[in-house]
Amino acid sequence: MSAALSETRPRAVVHRLARLRPGTWLLAACGLVILLCAAVPGLIAPGDPLAIAPRESFLSPRWGHPFGTDESGRDLFTRVVHGTRSSVLIGVLSTLLGVGLGAVLGLVTGLGRRWLDAAGSRLIDAMLAFPTLLLALLLIAVRGPGVATVIVAVGLSSAPGYARLLRSEVRRVSRSGHVEAARMLGKGPVAIVWRHILPGALGPLLAVATLGVGQAIVWASALGYLGLGAPPPAPEWGAMLNAGRTYISNGWWMTVFPGLAIVGVGVVATLAGRRLSARWAGRGGAR
Repeated sequence: MSAALSETRPRAVVHRLARLRPGTWLLAACGLVILLCAAVPGLIAPGDPLAIAPRESFLSPRWGHPFGTDESGRDLFTRVVHGTRSSVLIGVLSTLLGVGLGAVLGLVTGLGRRWLDAAGSRLIDAMLAFPTLLLALLLIAVRGPGVATVIVAVGLSSAPGYARLLRSEVRRVSRSGHVEAARMLGKGPVAIVWRHILPGALGPLLAVATLGVGQAIVWASALGYLGLGAPPPAPEWGAMLNAGRTYISNGWWMTVFPGLAIVGVGVVATLAGRRLSARWAGRGGAR
């Protein structure tokens, strides 16, 4: 019987993969390319992103320089590929920080008493009413520019949204039938929260966090465009946009290709988050 099960499982996996839509395969391929550029950029673009060649400055896209060169003769394709690591790292770390802070605040407000819930909800509302980019700029003005400051600023700016989502999910799950049954069986509060409430409440939060990665990358690029991110000449997409805007009339490629990279990664992360959210919503509806 175990042999029959071992033969059936690979067939089931192959059958499920064959049923995937072409759009899903394309999304997976784009995600794989982004991960390769972030993890091993030298495999995609083996050149040095900081190497200058003044004699080759302002070259339009051509063979050998598919994205052209900048004002210092640096290859833009190499810089865009190597900039993936910085942008994705900022997006992931800031999202993790936002999810962590939002999870703590959401659990406190969702599981706490009424006065604690009221105070936490007012705090979340106040933070959500403050413009996200303005809050990030305020923190950068206090701490100074830099990659670490951008991560903290974007993470703090996104935390209230995650906190509100988790608070509503915790309250929804805590009123469900299986949680009430666990209480009637005499299980302790810690066991109920750990085994019954958190598994049902964290799923939607993690799905939305995938959407937040793309949004965090866009915010980080906006701060880099303002000169508040990684210092030049680091290959960072926002800083590359800022450097290329001066030459946009005769060097359009200096802004187009970094901009396309920002848009592409944001779209892939957003689509992946929507797929996860839709799948989780389907599972919730099935329950």
